[in-house]
Amino acid sequence: MSDTRLWSPATGVGSMPGGDAREAARTVTGSFEDFPFLAELPARGPGADMIGRTIGMLVDMYAHVEPSGWRISDRPGRDTKRARSWLGEDLDALEEFTQGYEGPLKVQAVGPWTLAAALELRGGEAALGDAGACRDLVGSLAEGLRTHLAELAKRVPGARVVLQLDEPSLTAVLRGHVRTASGYRTYRAVDRQVVESALRDVIAVHDGPVVVHSCAPDVPFALLRRAGVAGVSFDFGLLTERDEETIGETVEAGTKLFAGVVPSTDGPLSDPGGSVMGVRTLWRRLGLNPGILAESVVVTPTCGLAGASPAYARAALAHCARAARSLADNPE
Repeated sequence: MSDTRLWSPATGVGSMPGGDAREAARTVTGSFEDFPFLAELPARGPGADMIGRTIGMLVDMYAHVEPSGWRISDRPGRDTKRARSWLGEDLDALEEFTQGYEGPLKVQAVGPWTLAAALELRGGEAALGDAGACRDLVGSLAEGLRTHLAELAKRVPGARVVLQLDEPSLTAVLRGHVRTASGYRTYRAVDRQVVESALRDVIAVHDGPVVVHSCAPDVPFALLRRAGVAGVSFDFGLLTERDEETIGETVEAGTKLFAGVVPSTDGPLSDPGGSVMGVRTLWRRLGLNPGILAESVVVTPTCGLAGASPAYARAALAHCARAARSLADNPE
């Protein structure tokens, strides 16, 4: 996706601390005037967590909370209703603070494979172990996202919506590292073509750009590119030399890098230029054109900010915006 107008230089990942939707929306829209996102507030409890929030979006599939996690139900219960209510509250707050806004706006949902690894079937095993359940989940998620995106377009009509699919379990799914309910064994690795095809089906519901986020090591950049993502969001600090060639190919293919360079939990922040020094160094090492650096990279925190203090979260978002300016001013 080479249309640079779709992107702005910095944004957040998704989650924020606290439980006040209006406060979160005010912080996000104030920090990123040209690339806000719909904040998630998992501190509110089950249904506001990443998995529960996305389960609330599913069509004709319901789940409730067990001590072990989210489990499939026959009908929508209290937990699903709560998830939908909180999402409505978050949309209300975002709508309030984006009156007249025109530009990119990011919204997050859990991708099909992390959802399949987290959602339990009635017997307590993950949907991941059942190919039919995975297919049903992909269809339900695609339908639910279509509705959610239409609702967002209605509330913020000037927005160019960027859909982010959160897939922290994707690498574990591909490698067969997801543990069964007993914890003694793991589910069989899912074939790469099946993984890619399901991602493609979900990506196809949105007529705008789709980004996949994973803050786990060994993000499968090449697979995501083949599935048709417009951008990949990742923790820059987890890159190894093994990733470098595929990063170069990703950039040359026009895929955006959402580089997580600002720590997502409380700690000292370096100067903005220092935060993006690694990005500049990698660019030089790969022999990429410094002239395309600023338009190829969006600066973000390393992961969601749910575990940060409210003051640090605000500082981290402001720091992302300043680090992105530093990258644009001094690409070399």
